[in-house]
This record gives sequence, C-alpha cells and structure tokens, in this order.
Amino acid sequence: MPSVKHFVSKNEKDTRTVAKEILDEIMKDGKERSRALVVALSGNLGSGKTAFTKAAARNLGIKSRITSPTFVIMKRHSFSAGKGSKEFKFFFHIDAYRLRNEKEILSLGWKEISDDKNNLIFIEWPENIQKVLPRGARRISVSADKTGARHFKFK
Repeated sequence: MPSVKHFVSKNEKDTRTVAKEILDEIMKDGKERSRALVVALSGNLGSGKTAFTKAAARNLGIKSRITSPTFVIMKRHSFSAGKGSKEFKFFFHIDAYRLRNEKEILSLGWKEISDDKNNLIFIEWPENIQKVLPRGARRISVSADKTGARHFKFK
C-alpha cells in the first residue's frame, strides 16, 4: 500500500506549490502506462478540489480557463507547449457530484477516455463512480480546517 503524504496550503500560492509537488510525484512514477493517468480528488463541498485542479493544470502549462464542470460534468483541455504536452494530449476535468451511478459516466465516453494513455484525468467526487475507476488511480483527499487552511493527503 502506498504511503500517504500530507501537504498544507494556507493560500492560493501554497496550493500551486502543493499541486506542483504532487504532480512531480505522479509524473516520476515512471511506469509505462497503457491507459490514462487518473487522479481522484475527494473532499467536501468547498474543500478545494477545483482550486487544486486549476493549480495542477496551470503547473502543466494549460492556458485555457479551468472552471468547475459541475453542471456539464466533463471538460476537456488541450495541452499547450510545455511540461505536460510531452506525455499527454488532453487534460480532462470531471466532476461526478451529480452522477448517480457509473452508468452515467459510461454514457459520456468514459471507457474511450480512460483507455487512452494520452489523457490525464482529474475527477472530483470519485466516490460516485468508484466501480469504473482504474485500480492505479492516484488519490488525493482534500479538507479544510477551522482556520481555512487546506489539507491534501496524497497516495
């Protein structure tokens, strides 16, 4: 079982730093993937999942505006020239909050998206589609404390 790493962010700048550190860990895995790389973000409403995803996308050189896909469920962004473009073609941001079960994500083309090793996928509310998540998905738990600091637990 992978070890859990704990990071704390007190502001947006810290979140960018935390996202970079976690991305560095994810990218240095060095495993030859045959499928998409999936990052599953769990946490309560307002805990910082979308802010983290936005920071991760910026660190990877994505120039398009990253917003919550709560109402559209999924957004696809292309990698521009930069760090992420060497390994991936597309960055998918999925919010499974409104999904009732795995069948709903399957109807959006999940199998094709997750089978393509050129995709990097960040999923908020992965609990709602647990049965279709790949075994090797990286997991990040996000929470906020009473001071407003965000805690990221990564495994």
